[in-house]
Amino acid sequence: MPMSSSESATALKRTVIVAIFAAVAVVLSLLEAQIPLVGVGLMPGAKLGFANIMILTCIFFLRGRDAFVLVILKTLLTSFLLGTFSSLLFSLFGSLLSFVVMFLLVKWGGKKFSVIGISIAGGLAHNTGQLFAAAIVFKSTSIFYYLPVLLITGIVTGIVVGYAVRYLVASLSKISLFEEFLG
Repeated sequence: MPMSSSESATALKRTVIVAIFAAVAVVLSLLEAQIPLVGVGLMPGAKLGFANIMILTCIFFLRGRDAFVLVILKTLLTSFLLGTFSSLLFSLFGSLLSFVVMFLLVKWGGKKFSVIGISIAGGLAHNTGQLFAAAIVFKSTSIFYYLPVLLITGIVTGIVVGYAVRYLVASLSKISLFEEFLG
């Protein structure tokens, strides 16, 4: 059955939003890559996770499959621009686990969880997913000694990302493009 013009317009809006969010997520990742966290004594490979601002915002406005497409686009584009195959693998594991956790908390958790709590859970899941990827790549579970530090990092970055998402969702909710996706 062909889509109505209203359904077609909504599908186009979703596509445009995902494309814009993907572009912003890639730019945030590129900016984040310029911040030398390793040089200041933090974990190798540690990142602030600013691109997750766009992922979580997308989860609040669009369908799960739209946010999933955004996760894949962001991961592939940033890995091609910044990384290697192993960084793609780490990012993919972390991003997918983070997405699943945040999506489930937003969609099935109702109003039980704050945006900041959901973001923290996403940060913790992202870091855990990356450790699983590292365990696969290095064929060793000894990499999990990093877990306590990564969990602390996930909490801190989750708080920062959560505050940003809270304000971004509130601001975007006032724009007519996003009105039909509220609810």
